[in-house]
Amino acid sequence: MYIDTDKIVTMTAANQNFSAVARQTERDGKSVIFKNNRPKYILIDLDDGGYLDLTEDERIDVVAKRIMKRHKAAFLELAK
Repeated sequence: MYIDTDKIVTMTAANQNFSAVARQTERDGKSVIFKNNRPKYILIDLDDGGYLDLTEDERIDVVAKRIMKRHKAAFLELAK
């Protein structure tokens, strides 16, 4: 995943000044909140467009991918 460094916010900054992070998100469309020097959360501006415009099939694909990733070892074992 490509992350624009201008959109990175630390967890501390998000906790201490959420309104500033919200303004940045309104300006940029999204902000990536880092925790322990790793991307942890994405704050998105829902008015910016497209983020929730998924078809039912696309939603199923997202959930299926998440389940496959989480339980990959079990699926590999079952495939034997």
